[in-house]
Amino acid sequence: MAFDPVRQRRLSDDIVLRLESMILEGTLAVGERLPAERVLAERFGVSRPSLREAIQKLVARGLIVSRQGGGNYVCEGLGATFSDPLVQLLENNEAAQRDLLELRHTLEGACAFYAAQRATAPDHQRLLAAFEVLQHCYVRHDAVSRAEEGAADARFHLAIAEASHNVVLMHTIRGLFDLLKRNVVTNIGGMYALRDETRDMLMKQHRELLDAILERRADDAREVATRHIDYVQEVLAEGHQEHQRMARAQRRLGGEGSYKL
Repeated sequence: MAFDPVRQRRLSDDIVLRLESMILEGTLAVGERLPAERVLAERFGVSRPSLREAIQKLVARGLIVSRQGGGNYVCEGLGATFSDPLVQLLENNEAAQRDLLELRHTLEGACAFYAAQRATAPDHQRLLAAFEVLQHCYVRHDAVSRAEEGAADARFHLAIAEASHNVVLMHTIRGLFDLLKRNVVTNIGGMYALRDETRDMLMKQHRELLDAILERRADDAREVATRHIDYVQEVLAEGHQEHQRMARAQRRLGGEGSYKL
């Protein structure tokens, strides 16, 4: 009977696996600088040559970028679901914005459900911190820009995705972050103009979502998350219909001019 020899794994391979796991779970975020080699070697309890070999392997795989004299960074492009030109194209397309809301309807319901089941005490702290920033934007809306409010809203939903402890959901939401942020900015601008109660309604929905997650009511968390998107879709659809009615009325008044591009 023949036996294949057992190959001893190199220490650098174990370091690679650990760093890959940290990137996948989000402990090392996209664009984040790794600690200095000396510090990282001490934390792992390994030699600097073994650590350096592991980093070189990750650089070759496109996970780490080494900058001359500037350290090592998690690659910026990881999880970038959409490139910047495509983000702009989608941002300016009304139908694509509605499609994104449909995607959020599915993704954010799942994120909220799993976050309510799995969130740890540190996750709760991050959720509370993200909610406080968003709440500040609502309360001080006269002094806060739409872009700041959109970023705070997107970060709150990203914190929920991170608390879901589902790495695919988390990286999907991270990859969509810029598009999500711009979608929120576009949405709230139109919604505030349509309904006076919109800001209060959004505040209430986000508070209900936070409470359901903190109290581990998974089904309620998913229901609140989907109801939140339903509300956004309803208000925006109302605005779209009003726009169409106005356009028809203008065409009737315009006569021949209504055929011009």
